[in-house]
Amino acid sequence: MYRHLQQAWKRPDKSYVKDLMRERVITWRRQPSIVRVEKPTRLDRARRLGYKAKKGFVVARVRVRRGGRRKSRPKMGRRQKRMGVAKITPAKSIKLIAEERAARKYPNLEVLSSYWVWEDGVSKWYEIIMVDPNSPSIKSDKDVGWISGKAR
Repeated sequence: MYRHLQQAWKRPDKSYVKDLMRERVITWRRQPSIVRVEKPTRLDRARRLGYKAKKGFVVARVRVRRGGRRKSRPKMGRRQKRMGVAKITPAKSIKLIAEERAARKYPNLEVLSSYWVWEDGVSKWYEIIMVDPNSPSIKSDKDVGWISGKAR
């Protein structure tokens, strides 16, 4: 089953994924930028990154704007080359920005990993897999138990 999901998401234009996501994105646009979701949209990808369907795991979908950094044009005189408006790119990727926003929203959770879900002309959506390091089920887990061993 996971192989079929993986193949469908590899080429969303040529599979059922494009039509499905086009309907979902309509509702996602009206939601807040950070939303906790019950189940991952891409179960195969989430499982490969360490997600398990048990207590202590939280998945949040984050919407981030697309494109380069927006910078206002200086009001005083400069030549165009020195305005510093066009082609300004941040040092961080949009995916990292999404992870940081989710971590800020849920301060008691640790970010395990994230993956791309969808994008339109304005936004990109990522799902962030987060773990509660204080949960007993996480502490006893052999795969992600290392997160709870952090010195705080």
